[in-house]
Amino acid sequence: MAVEVLDTSTEAVIPGTGFTKAHQLFRETVRRFVDQDINPYIDAWEEAQIFPAHELFKKAGDLGLLGLSYPVEYGGMGGDYWYNLAMSEELARVRGGAIPMAIHVQTDMATPALNQYGSHELKKKYLEPTIRGEAVCSIAVTEAGAGSDVASIRTKAEREGDEYVINGSKMFITNGAQADWLCLLVRTTPGKSFKGMSLIIVPTDAKGFSVSKKLKKMGNWSSDTAELVFDNVRVPVSNRIGEEGQGFTYQMQQFQNERLISAVGAAAGAAKILKMTIEYCRGRSTFGKPLIENQWIYFKLTELISEVEFLKQMCYHCGRIMDRGEDYTREASMAKLKAGRLVREVADTCMQFHGSMGYMEEYPMARYYRDSRLMSIGAGADEIMLGIIAKFEGIAPPRQ
Repeated sequence: MAVEVLDTSTEAVIPGTGFTKAHQLFRETVRRFVDQDINPYIDAWEEAQIFPAHELFKKAGDLGLLGLSYPVEYGGMGGDYWYNLAMSEELARVRGGAIPMAIHVQTDMATPALNQYGSHELKKKYLEPTIRGEAVCSIAVTEAGAGSDVASIRTKAEREGDEYVINGSKMFITNGAQADWLCLLVRTTPGKSFKGMSLIIVPTDAKGFSVSKKLKKMGNWSSDTAELVFDNVRVPVSNRIGEEGQGFTYQMQQFQNERLISAVGAAAGAAKILKMTIEYCRGRSTFGKPLIENQWIYFKLTELISEVEFLKQMCYHCGRIMDRGEDYTREASMAKLKAGRLVREVADTCMQFHGSMGYMEEYPMARYYRDSRLMSIGAGADEIMLGIIAKFEGIAPPRQ
């Protein structure tokens, strides 16, 4: 049963944020979802290296979690983006990073451009069932030779009458093995200009589409990551999102959602691991006293707690900029950069303080250590974030 249309009142309950009492009550729904429908099964999904996306997303859709800030007209909850941020923080309660990432692909990566620029017909056909959890979707941008350098993609869509004929491949695609449709970035104009790209919805039952293989990863095991192949795949021109040639621009706008939602979740996840480490150090004694009484340990943990708080507040700052309708690319890039580097430090430090216990697979620390490393790579590597920030600061050299 879906929740009612969300309260969008602006009376903040947490000073300096956009969270209201309604947002805080909403968190309870996400917590129950995590505690009842994810955490009891996450170990088995990790072992199987896949999770039942259609089953889980249907449960999420029934709770109204997959269209929090999307229009009621298409089954969304009509809330503001602070609901998305609240859900990201609560999903950090999941014992692993794979499922939150898969859900955020559905809510904040594959669907924003469709929601903002797609035609009414396209939204009725693809966005609406996705919000209900009846369809699984994926964002297909990365290629073997074009990761962070999005402008170098080679997968192409050539127009033949009222259809696009798509050829090429995509790599490292989250939800790729289970997706019902893809938000695909392709080149619709020959050449290398970013102005020659478009976003096109591709149903995965289209003739010529195939999942070449499901990829094995260092971490995030239960999230299916795939290599996709397009061999003369035909889709209607009406499946294009917005204007032809504007796909790169739409995708860059979507990246800001993705980077912000990832950073706020990273902050919440790091806080959880630090709390777990503190509890472990209180209960583990060496040389006659608890580990937590070692000054180096409690000083280092305090330093990391402070860094995590700074990251969280930076994410909230992005939310406030968004509320004003202003561009937050600079700040989102800073948050993403800081998040990637900080979770690596948290993972390494907390692993060290756990000692051999942290290195064991049956303990949560090992999974966090593996899963968190992706933060500095996915959605734009650290080096890309540095380049974006340098550009905004006017210190990057001009493009040749």
